[in-house]
Amino acid sequence: FTSDNGPHQEGGADPDYFNSNGILRGYKRDLYEGGIRVPMIAKWKGKIAQGSKTNHISAFWDVLPTFAELVDSKISTKIDGVSFLPTLLDKGSQKKHSYLYWEFHELGGRQAIRQGDWKLVKYNVNKNSNYQLYNLKNDISETNDLASKMPEKVAELSLLLKSSRTESEVFQFK
Repeated sequence: FTSDNGPHQEGGADPDYFNSNGILRGYKRDLYEGGIRVPMIAKWKGKIAQGSKTNHISAFWDVLPTFAELVDSKISTKIDGVSFLPTLLDKGSQKKHSYLYWEFHELGGRQAIRQGDWKLVKYNVNKNSNYQLYNLKNDISETNDLASKMPEKVAELSLLLKSSRTESEVFQFK
């Protein structure tokens, strides 16, 4: 059980009514943690240890390679996803993303990249706006923008962000 985004405000929904995001900032279509961080619950009797928890960082695009590995199917095209089956089964070495990248085209364009505890966010991409930098380990609510205090980290992550955007390709299973 999971979701691909945080709570939304469409159709009269009020995500604040039940405090859906807790301390997280943002909603669906935001690239702050409240818009992209979601829980995932997995149950598989005899395979996944009951009550087990993990802090493994994954993204929704990791579901496809996980299911493909589960059914022993190969994906013929390079994709961004990484199977998290080793984490689910608590077996073997879990491959980790070197970073995660998101983009959203509406509302002036939005981009974000996460590498370790660091997250770089850019809103109004089409207007060449400023970057925002957050240390998620110390500021999960993304309230303390460190961009002006850490220009070297902004430069490093912004290069990675710019090189991450690619056109999508069609993939097939073999």
